[in-house]
Formats: sequence, structure tokens, C-alpha cells
Amino acid sequence: MSNELFAAALGVETPWYVKDVTFDAGKRLLTVAIDFKKGSHFPHEGAEGLHPVHDTQTKRYRHLNFFQHECYLEVRTPRIKLPDGRVVLIEPGWAGKLSGFTLLFEALILAMCRQMPFAAVARLAGESWHRVHAICAAMSTWRCPRRICLASRCLPSMRHPAAAATIT
Repeated sequence: MSNELFAAALGVETPWYVKDVTFDAGKRLLTVAIDFKKGSHFPHEGAEGLHPVHDTQTKRYRHLNFFQHECYLEVRTPRIKLPDGRVVLIEPGWAGKLSGFTLLFEALILAMCRQMPFAAVARLAGESWHRVHAICAAMSTWRCPRRICLASRCLPSMRHPAAAATIT
């Protein structure tokens, strides 16, 4: 039952499924193992059709906390073989722009950075200042048109009308 519950909560859809959920209260850590069904084929942009799995890599993504516990998704990600012979890694839809984070975690960090200094966000998220800054840089293409803000704090804000349309 818990695997189905976590699959529903995370929005995991076929061919993906939640394989296992482990919780370590001492380390305050929840790990959700995600896999894909054997025999699955995957699409790839720029190559028509569905392609067979060549091999896999296990990737670990930091996700939103589960109450006060850090949550990680450990995903067995497929590498597919394309008709031209290339082998490419398929990133799940929840993978963020920066390696090691989910899109939802990156969105939370970006939202907090609009309101707080990077150091405060880093403390709350349990990540380094540099990782928080990297997430904001990867998630934001907007820069202050008057260059009145510091480079490390030049992030979209609802106070800047052009900001909302430039977040990718």
C-alpha cells in the first residue's frame, strides 16, 4: 500500500513505478526507489518512435522534505539506443535542471530565494550556499535591467513586472 501511496503523491506514472520506500528515523531520511517496467521503450526528442533500453544508471535526486525528513528519489534511469547507434540517457520528467535535484525542489529554492538571502535558504534546505546559487542561476534567465542588485541576488521577483514571463 505505501508504494502506491507514494507513487500517487509523487505523480509517478507508467512505465515508472515506486519499487521501494525506506525510512531511517535516526538519520531523518526518506528514500523512495523508482524503477521502470521491464521491456519498456522510451521516446527521445529528435528521433521518432519508442526506443529500447540499452542499459541503466541509478541517479539520486533531492526532493521536497517529507515533514522534517530529507527525501531522496533513487531512480533507475534508462539509457536508450537510437536508430543512428547513439546511446542517450533518458531524464525522468521530474528531474531538475541541475543534477541531483527534482524540479519541485528547485522551484521551492527559487521561491525562497526571492524572499531571503541565499545563506538563509541554504540553512533551511540543508544545502550549501553554492548549490542554492547554482539552482537559482540554472532556473532563472532574468537579470535586473537597471543592474541595481548584486549578482548573487539578481533574481526574479514579483516586484519586477518583467520577471514572471522570463522564468524558464
